[in-house]
This record gives sequence, structure tokens and C-alpha cells, in this order.
Amino acid sequence: MAITKQYLKSKPVCKVTFSILAEDAKKVSVVGTFNDWNAKAAPLKKLKNGTFKGTVDLDQDNSYEFKYIVDGAFINDDAADAYVWNDFAAADNGVVTV
Repeated sequence: MAITKQYLKSKPVCKVTFSILAEDAKKVSVVGTFNDWNAKAAPLKKLKNGTFKGTVDLDQDNSYEFKYIVDGAFINDDAADAYVWNDFAAADNGVVTV
């Protein structure tokens, strides 16, 4: 799993690329506070090597909770900037800070 950040000079936006290796998965998306936890808002595209990858534009100077949904199962990213407990899910969520 990996997260890469590309800050734009022209506006206060960071292009955050999320990637997760899930060779046998059929459907992967990234959900979080940036898209109201909507699984359809940020589907990831499967690459030939079995990695799913996608980019989301996030406003700078913010932190966002997120998780991956891999064939219906919620997965944290071990490359997250931090983790925070979520009472609703009764689990930790990954945090990305831009």
C-alpha cells in the first residue's frame, strides 16, 4: 500500500494517489471524510500487476480519515500518516494529512 502526494503550485490542492495491492480483488475503492464514505465516489483502477490505483484532489491544510473497500471488506493503509479511533465503525481509520 502506498500514498503519494503532489502539491499544486497554482491552487491550494494536493493530488493524493492511493494504491493497494489486491491481485484477487474484483472491486476496490477509497472512502473517507473527503467523499462522505461513498464507495462509488472514488473507485480505484486495477493495473496489470494487481495493484489498484486512483487519485483524489484534496484541499491542503487538512486531515482526512479514510479506508479502502476491497470486495466489501474495509482495509486500513499501513502507509497512512496516522490512525484515529472511530466509534461508529468501532475501529481505527487511516488519516492522510495534506
